[in-house]
Amino acid sequence: MKWSAEIVTHRGEKRIAVRFPKDFKLVTRIKKLPNVRWSKTMQCWHLPYNEANVKRFAIVEYPLIKAEVNKLEKWLRSRRYSQSTISSYTKSLYVFLCFYKEKPVVEITNDDVTLFVNEYILKKGLSTSYQNQTITAIKWYFDIIQDKKIQVATLDRPKVEKKLPNVLSKTDIKNLLEVHSNIKHRAMLSLMYSCGLRRSELLNLKKADIDSKRNIIRIIQSKGKKDRIVPLSPKILILLQEYYTKYKPKTFLFEGEKAGERYSASSLAAVLKQAAYKINLQKPVTLHWLRHSYATHLLEAGTDLRYIQELLGHTSSRTTEIYTHVSTKNLQNIKSPFDDL
Repeated sequence: MKWSAEIVTHRGEKRIAVRFPKDFKLVTRIKKLPNVRWSKTMQCWHLPYNEANVKRFAIVEYPLIKAEVNKLEKWLRSRRYSQSTISSYTKSLYVFLCFYKEKPVVEITNDDVTLFVNEYILKKGLSTSYQNQTITAIKWYFDIIQDKKIQVATLDRPKVEKKLPNVLSKTDIKNLLEVHSNIKHRAMLSLMYSCGLRRSELLNLKKADIDSKRNIIRIIQSKGKKDRIVPLSPKILILLQEYYTKYKPKTFLFEGEKAGERYSASSLAAVLKQAAYKINLQKPVTLHWLRHSYATHLLEAGTDLRYIQELLGHTSSRTTEIYTHVSTKNLQNIKSPFDDL
């Protein structure tokens, strides 16, 4: 039975991804390993990157390739890309260069990129966004680091998948936000929905970012290195004050077990998963669904699309317009011809 293991960066953390065909015995065995988790996005099990797991799965690292990848990493840092972006692109380049570890870098051509797409990306069923990300990383590496032109324009990039955002009803949202008895858990989920925050935006919030006198929140250097302000509901402000009185965080608004350290992304995801389980929500809800629901509910309430774009921090209005396709306000007024039969 074929299986594979590779080093990946998942949610900013270095992990070892393990893939194998569905088999009850193998699943049972891997579940027994410490801190193992299933990733729906990567469609694999993943474990901590440590010496024990490297040996367990016979991971081979290539120092010369890592040195080349580090060159791209330094260039990306000099351009002030975010850590998550740097991790994504350097990981993609590492996988590509490892695929051609027996071939000198200077001999790699467009045909090799096409072969990699077919023999690695497509065979593993990886996403179109990963494919585009990898092609961009390869282009940067050869253009900037190797000063050798890979003709990316002549490569066939995949068509971008047009997926509608997942939206919950107001009833489901209300149940999700109220089911937790822990006030910190309620406050985190409620703030995400009430302000349409991304996960990273919530976790990076500090007490000083909450302006209770003006009823606003300042989102500092978010995606695209942009600042923005969003209105703060008086109702959520009361909840935050109650939370702050009880927990008294030192640095970040929401902290983990250690004072001064931000709450972890995986723990926040678990909070939502527990809430969904408690209300028996039969949907694979994620934290980003709260942001999608916020935008859609604003649109259905008559808020101008331009304001929603500003509140979400979208650079292009085309990004915000996707919510017009999931709003049911106008659809409900359409009468089916079936009713006239």
